[in-house]
Amino acid sequence: MSLVRVSLVVVQAVSNQWACTPPNPTQEKNRFHTEELYILQIAPLIFKIHMTILWICAFFEVLYYASTWSSVSPIASTIICPSTSEPHIHMSPMFTIGIVAVVLGSYIRLDCFKTLGRLFTFDLTVQPEHKLVTSRFYSYVRHPAYTGSMLLVAGLAFSHLTEGSWLTECGPLRSSSSAIVVWAAWWVWTLAVGISRAEAEDKQMQKLFPEEWDRYAMIVPWWFFPGLA
Repeated sequence: MSLVRVSLVVVQAVSNQWACTPPNPTQEKNRFHTEELYILQIAPLIFKIHMTILWICAFFEVLYYASTWSSVSPIASTIICPSTSEPHIHMSPMFTIGIVAVVLGSYIRLDCFKTLGRLFTFDLTVQPEHKLVTSRFYSYVRHPAYTGSMLLVAGLAFSHLTEGSWLTECGPLRSSSSAIVVWAAWWVWTLAVGISRAEAEDKQMQKLFPEEWDRYAMIVPWWFFPGLA
């Protein structure tokens, strides 16, 4: 295990923390789309959970790296890596792709936070000063913040749910089938949330800004990725 990997894992955790921290509080009276399934409404909670899990993974990767440079007690060693086989935590192409995806996804989300300013909340809301924003990443796709979220999920999966990570070498996902199930469920949920919210936001913006929104939708027909969806 290398210092480069440990450093990148920490950078990834910090980037994810910034991207998953609400820039503004939600005012309940301004919310809409509250009738969707509860499992799709808890996106802010899921963000907190996966932030916590990512920091746990980063913490144990740092501990494991430190243990390779100094002697630790058998009990501590078992806590850090309870695997009965010799772990092989290392850099891999999938890990590198995951780091790039998380950093890019975080950048996109942070840019959306800045572009929308006070209008950006994690729950769907309409503010008194609401306007249709079509600049920056919103000039390429209509819902770039969800693009960033999908990149975060893909990046974290590539980095921590594939061979060579603490989670799959030492942690609770040592079984490859377990990692695949978690990855699939996480992706399905993220995509379902993105589609549900994108449809609701489009309808709300069309209602508030009918002519402006129609022109915008013609120029920018894509939800998440130009030319794809």
